[in-house]
Amino acid sequence: MKRIVAIVFYFCFLLIIASCNKKKLTEVVEVPLPSAEEKVTIGHPDDVSADPGQFELVKLPYEYNALMPSIDVLTMEVHYSKHYLTYTNNLNKLVADDPAMVDLTIEDILKKLNMNNADLRNNAGGYYNHSLFWESMAPKAGGQPKDTLAVVMNRDFGSFEIFKNQFSDAAEKQFGSGWAWLVVDKAGKLSVTSTPNQDNPLMPNQPVKGTPILCLDVWEHAYYLDYQYKRKKYIEAFFNVINWKKVSERYLEVNAAK
Repeated sequence: MKRIVAIVFYFCFLLIIASCNKKKLTEVVEVPLPSAEEKVTIGHPDDVSADPGQFELVKLPYEYNALMPSIDVLTMEVHYSKHYLTYTNNLNKLVADDPAMVDLTIEDILKKLNMNNADLRNNAGGYYNHSLFWESMAPKAGGQPKDTLAVVMNRDFGSFEIFKNQFSDAAEKQFGSGWAWLVVDKAGKLSVTSTPNQDNPLMPNQPVKGTPILCLDVWEHAYYLDYQYKRKKYIEAFFNVINWKKVSERYLEVNAAK
């Protein structure tokens, strides 16, 4: 019963926000409330596709239920097939209207971003952040990084536990909606930071700049059905699904490009 109430509350929240922002390109879409007799049907990530445009959805490399119990199946489906899809479609509409952005990578768009352009800032950030987030996780993952990333993490933080505490602290203390990040700076050093809303460390005027290799979404839609206000428990659960193999690959790619 508590789960049904939580689901109904969540969808009501989406409807309210959507109605308040209907004139803007936002991340929220209207989702019909299921009736009391209606069963909630979970789709398949491969059935989700963006409208034709410059950017495509990053295919979810696992099923919606693959990260349970750390992240529940309904949260994953709504997050991927509604929030992420909407950011992607909105971004494609924006770049289609601006010849200067044709053929630019998402990274180049973010680095050259006019931070006063709220629509582009929110939707380009939402697209990039979520694309990185999906690949930051995997079923039967977690643990600690190995090989080069483990050595570098010990060098820059002192130990994995110190990194974990710093990252968890950044995620927990990010006020309101936002993200926690592990980034590589120009010198190849690892740093932890957080950003509000859909900002990220590639954008101009960030207090900590660098190339992200790991991120955690701390918007409420990412965890509310399972954890409600208990963000700390969600952060702890995230460490059980971190795809350190992918994060290590990202670190090596960023370092090789310097």
